[in-house]
Amino acid sequence: MITRRFALSLIGAIIALPTFAEDAVFNTDDIAINGYDPVAYFEQGQPVEGLLDYAVNWNDAVWLFSTPEHMALFEGNPEAYAPQFGGYCAFALSKGQLAPTVPEAWTIVDGKLYLNYNLQARQLWSEDIPGNITKAESYWPDILQ
Repeated sequence: MITRRFALSLIGAIIALPTFAEDAVFNTDDIAINGYDPVAYFEQGQPVEGLLDYAVNWNDAVWLFSTPEHMALFEGNPEAYAPQFGGYCAFALSKGQLAPTVPEAWTIVDGKLYLNYNLQARQLWSEDIPGNITKAESYWPDILQ
């Protein structure tokens, strides 16, 4: 069993990793949010890998979708589906840091998608979602400077 102290030290080590401050969207090789379909979180309630066949350039990154319908929904209103804080870890951002995310550590709160570094970070973030969102918003987007 992982203790809270261990989890916090793990998060601290992760947060100390190099960040991607030049990018407004967390991406790998210009592919946003690890190539996962942001609309699928809302429509299917789970992370689904996107396909290169359904790609959209938005906010200086390529977003992939699993279906043409998801791609069309995103194109019609990208802000409704794109994760908050550019897809960076919501928990790390609440601590004033940037960290990458994984597809399975996600939460939808008040119709907005939030991603986290891992499931442990999501658990810690979920202990005070409103407070952590407020803290993260105080750093975003200035942290990208």
